[in-house]
Parts: sequence; structure tokens; C-alpha cells
Amino acid sequence: MSDKLWVSTRKGLFELDSTDERWAVSAVHHRGVPVSLTLVDPRDGSLLAALDHGHFGTKLQRSTDGGATWTELAAPRFPKDADASMGAVWALAAGGADQPGRVWLGGIPGGLFCSDDHGATWRFVDSLWQREERSQWFGGGADKPAIHTLLVDPNDSRHVTLGVSCGGVWQTYDDGATWALTATGMRAAYMPPDRAGDARIQDPHAIVACPAAPARLWCQHHNGVFRSDDAGQSWVELSDAAQPSAFGFPVAVHPTDPDTAWFVPAVKDEERIPVGGAVVVSRTRDGGRTFEVLREGLPQTHAYDLVYRHALDIDASGERLAFGSTTGNLFVTHDGGERWQAAHHHLPPIYAVCFG
Repeated sequence: MSDKLWVSTRKGLFELDSTDERWAVSAVHHRGVPVSLTLVDPRDGSLLAALDHGHFGTKLQRSTDGGATWTELAAPRFPKDADASMGAVWALAAGGADQPGRVWLGGIPGGLFCSDDHGATWRFVDSLWQREERSQWFGGGADKPAIHTLLVDPNDSRHVTLGVSCGGVWQTYDDGATWALTATGMRAAYMPPDRAGDARIQDPHAIVACPAAPARLWCQHHNGVFRSDDAGQSWVELSDAAQPSAFGFPVAVHPTDPDTAWFVPAVKDEERIPVGGAVVVSRTRDGGRTFEVLREGLPQTHAYDLVYRHALDIDASGERLAFGSTTGNLFVTHDGGERWQAAHHHLPPIYAVCFG
């Protein structure tokens, strides 16, 4: 089990340590600055934090000593002919073991960047930007489209899957030289019936792959839960079984059991609050045929916690999960979600959590 938790918030990056299954804040990094996302690089343990300085733009900070010291890196920039400017960073992913310096970065307004020197310099991935289908992308929760998911295939580093809100699921098999749209089977209830199946305008809120079986993908979509058994080439909808709703933002998958996944459901669109004012986690252990509603230790009355797409994580044990909410509540479980405990009640609004 991991005994370190990194929590990206509106007012800094909080570092928490665990002792006897209890969590405490041990340090606050970049205090007072919004940290949209933090990557713990599994190859060397280094940290890459994305900071949103508002009028001063996006900044990146890297630490190679567990957060003791940080080095500011140049944030990626769009080329002039793209007629776009860098917004918030919504996705960070480390390359494969055979790509020691590779980092992928995505964000608003739907731009993808690649670094081969741990983020010191960035290359704009023009091959995706030039796709004709991009003209159909549009914003979901944000005004402009955003790349929020980047998955590097553990068996083939040249194979990368990304999710766009709202722009569907895209994959490259040649390290970003070419791209294929692979959202077949997804359904967009917010579109007219004749366009509901249009792959170009799907809104996958988050996508995860099972590390031990990377062909199994899980997606929390704007209006449903979807599963893929062929590495995202096609999708099957499981929304009718999802409880207590099929709407939400995050999803986590068990590291060795591809049939087990967790979601944090909510009421969509007009409200975006927990169903009935009760915070719950839903779990499937049979590939999405049935879902259990887990609530022990979570607030069940007048709760308004919304959990963003990167604010749920699972460690390598498959038993310890953590999620944080827009109200600054942080919850952890050590038994796969059967019982939850509050690690903190008074953090700033939480954007992302990750073990490491």
C-alpha cells in the first residue's frame, strides 16, 4: 500500500502521510496557488505539478526529491498559426519505461503536447490539431474543449489513448504521428437523436485502463457508464445498471481485476450534487452487470460534495482508494470501499488526488 497522498487544490498542493491508516498533512507546496493536476512519475518518483496563475497563465513545477525543492519549467505554448493560447492543464501522463524522459500533456483548448526531457521543453502535436473532426469539438464543463485523459499502453509505449470533452476518444499507434477516432458505441443524450451516436461529439468525463489487462477500459461519460473490452475500439453502455445514477466525473479500476471499478455518482446538469444529498461510491465487481452502493463513513444528509474527474485514485494494492471533493472533504478507504474515513474536512476545493 502507498503511504503518501498528493492532493491538488485551489490553494496549493497538499502532501499527506499515513500512519496506522490515519492521514495527516505533512507539507503544503505552492501555497495559495491553484494546482490543477499533479503527476507522480512511476519511473523515477519525480513530481510534475501544473499551476494555474490566472492572469499570469499556466506554470509547471518539477521536483526530484519528493517535494523538498521545486524547479519551474516552461509551460507549453501553441504555435502562432494555431490561433490558440494555453489554458488549464487537464491531463498529464508519463511515457513508457522505454521512454525515460517522455511526458504527455493535454488541456484547454484541446491541445496535446509531448516532452522528451521531463517537461523542460515541449513539442506541439500538430497531427491531432489538424484533424478535420476537431472542428466538431466543443466545451462541456469548460467553455472550450479539453483533453482530460492520457493513457499510455504498458505493453506498447507508442500506443496512447486520450479522451476529449467534448470530442470523443482518440488513439495513436505510432507515437502521435497519426490518430484514429474510437468512440463507437458511446451515446450522447444531450444531442438530437440523429447525432447521439456521433463519435466526434462524445463527452467521456474520464477513462481508465486496468494495468494488468490494458485492453479493458472503463469510462465515466457525461450521461452514462461505458466499458471497452478491445482497448477502446468499441464501447458497451452499462448505464441501466449504474446506481444511484449514471452521471459523474471520476472512475477508478482495480489494478489486477479488470471487472472491478469504482465511480462517484451525482445528479447531472442543473444540480451537480450528490443524489439525495448523500455522498456514495458505486462499485461493480462483475464487469458492470451489477453495482453496489457504498456509503459507510460518508456524509448522508445535506452533502454537496462533487468529485472531479481526477479526484479519485486507487493504489497498487487495489484496496486503498481516496477521493476529494469541491467542498474540501478528503475520504480514504483501506478495504476497497466497504468503509470510508475522513482524512480531512477543511481543505480548499480539491481538483485531483494521487497516491505515490
